[in-house]
Amino acid sequence: MSARDENLGEMLARRGFSRRALLKFSIAMTSSLALPPGLAPAMAENLAQARRQSVIWLSFQECTGCLETLLRSASPTIASLIFDFISLDYQESLMAAAGGAAELTLRQAVAANKGKYLLAIDGSVPVADGGVYSLTGGKSNVSMLQEFAPDAAAILAIGSCAAYGGIPKAYPNPTGAVGVEDVIANKPIVNIPGCPPIPEVLSGVLVYFVSFGKLPELDDKKRPLAYFGTTIHDQCYRRPFYDQGKFAKSFDDEGARQGWCLFELGCKGPTTHNACASVKWNENTSFPIESGHGCLGCSEPDFWDAPGGFYTSLAGADGPGWEAAGIAAAAGVALGAAAAFRARRK
Repeated sequence: MSARDENLGEMLARRGFSRRALLKFSIAMTSSLALPPGLAPAMAENLAQARRQSVIWLSFQECTGCLETLLRSASPTIASLIFDFISLDYQESLMAAAGGAAELTLRQAVAANKGKYLLAIDGSVPVADGGVYSLTGGKSNVSMLQEFAPDAAAILAIGSCAAYGGIPKAYPNPTGAVGVEDVIANKPIVNIPGCPPIPEVLSGVLVYFVSFGKLPELDDKKRPLAYFGTTIHDQCYRRPFYDQGKFAKSFDDEGARQGWCLFELGCKGPTTHNACASVKWNENTSFPIESGHGCLGCSEPDFWDAPGGFYTSLAGADGPGWEAAGIAAAAGVALGAAAAFRARRK
């Protein structure tokens, strides 16, 4: 049997990766994806029988931050993803080929995996003036998306730029930047927003697709519900200070040094859905609020044009407002959504 004909179980066994290790990995992934623990054996079995998933990654109007975040994925690592679970058949920044050879590789991968590959997009899609503001090999991003989306099994919109248009869409948006779903309407899309997105969220979505052949459950903004089902505020370790009405008044006052809530300094945690407070960053080391900076709301649409700017309290420029009706209502809605999410999982 050639290596090309192997399934993942055979390939992993050849590399010394035991069935027990695969089950432990599956237990960790089901936990990350908020799946019932009893699904771990099924995930392990499905992974063992699966073939490596073809992924074609196109970078559009972006800063390379989303790719950089994937390179720092810790569970699984980027090496494990590329060499064990997926076949990253095209990514212009990572592949050795360039120019005509890279173009040939892309065409061959699309032809060999027609209807089966995952199309990963990072960066917004500029559509103004025919899309001339971002080109790859002389082709506009929008024309490439329209060319390769129809033959994809699904599309991963990686980062807030691909999901919503991102920073390039900020007023006055001279390039006409939009998100993937504003161009493609007839294809399954999962948005993985964040500026940049949490790498383990992307890893989790990829492993889920390889395991079950479909996208995970999504919220109303097409985000993976397991990671975006609750607000950062509901999971934040500073939440008790919010409930007590203890707020830092500046980034270097006594309250800030004692870890008080950053709400009055503009933290958007109460209205931002993401897993930053639980999954964290850099192998679960920290996240912005733990590092002393309020949440910017980067996984929500139009966060870049937030009224008043990043450092204006949700209750208004003058704060305080932990008792303000507007924020109390927002927190109540978030708590209600979290309760409904947990109820569905029981």
